[in-house]
Amino acid sequence: MAAKRDYYEVLGVSKGASAEEIKKAYRKLAVKYHPDKNPGDKEAEEKFKEAAEAYSVLSDPDKKTRYDQFGHAGVEGAGPDFSGGFGNLDDLLKDLFGGAFGGGFGGFGGFGGFGGGQRQQRVYRGRDIRVRVKLTLEEIAKGVEKEISIEKSVPCHDCGGRGARNSSDVKTCPACNGTGQVQRVVNSFLGQTVTYSTCQQCGGEGKIITNPCRTCGGTGLVRKRETIKVKIPAGVEAGMQLTLQGEGHAAKNNGINGDLLVVIEEQDHPNLRREGNNLFYTKVISIPDAILGADVEIPGIDGTYKIKIEPGTQSGTVVKLKGRGLPTVNGYGGTGDLYVKIAVWIPKKLEKDDKAAVEALREKASFTPNPSKEDKSFFDKIKGLFD
Repeated sequence: MAAKRDYYEVLGVSKGASAEEIKKAYRKLAVKYHPDKNPGDKEAEEKFKEAAEAYSVLSDPDKKTRYDQFGHAGVEGAGPDFSGGFGNLDDLLKDLFGGAFGGGFGGFGGFGGFGGGQRQQRVYRGRDIRVRVKLTLEEIAKGVEKEISIEKSVPCHDCGGRGARNSSDVKTCPACNGTGQVQRVVNSFLGQTVTYSTCQQCGGEGKIITNPCRTCGGTGLVRKRETIKVKIPAGVEAGMQLTLQGEGHAAKNNGINGDLLVVIEEQDHPNLRREGNNLFYTKVISIPDAILGADVEIPGIDGTYKIKIEPGTQSGTVVKLKGRGLPTVNGYGGTGDLYVKIAVWIPKKLEKDDKAAVEALREKASFTPNPSKEDKSFFDKIKGLFD
């Protein structure tokens, strides 16, 4: 999966560019690379999609803030939706410029108005495919490559995605003369009004198939199961979504493929609990270890760690192992920590001899609770218990 370019670089603006500068930059690229102006040019289509995705993020204050802080990981899945095709270039220009140019945009490369005239063939986009991938904490810590098996629509191998057995079997629609629209003129006291509607005979395609391909039934698409390798970066979290551009369903008329959206799920770890990039573990120790101190082992992501229990350790003490947590996505923010909470285990039942030994300790002065006011850690642990 190719790395995405920086959105500011895509639009050719600086990080401090104003909203108007961002819009102006996108307007220029949208007009230059729109599929209506570049029919059949796949490179132009990809550049148009790239510019539209960059604009959809940088023109939204909330998305822009998240992108500035976390990069692409902060705005995964936030791109524009082309599921209905790219739309007419005139419509795009109308959205960008408002209604200031009247009924049409003939000055922009001769695309005519919003109504009749010869239209370029509509560019379709295939549907996205969404899959879920379960990861262990160990896989999340280092990053992993997963193989995903999906069934998707692909261009028919017999007709090359045309839907017809031969190129000569695709004819210009006689009802609309290839425009995909039919014109209706209505006379009223206000004058003559011209309206346009989608051609019913060809469904707006501007062409009809006289001899459909038997393999795909004229759709130009067939189903196929494929296995795709997905590189998942370290530090991902449950709910994050990775986008593999062009790995979704194919579109009719050899349009642009949809995307494969990989949603991250996280498996529970038998010992560790995760919060953000930090890990948490509770270590249960005996009363003698708490009193006398001991060396104990703690499970981690990449093995076990030894920590020292200091003599007189109180239940609830937290030990931090710096840098033993999980990395952040793309390395932003460093690595989290592993927090170990100490819990002293107190038995409920004792053997007769053990009970006698504990009874003897009850009278010892050293076993009488008497925390010093200077023992801040002890009071921090009990503070707020009854609030």
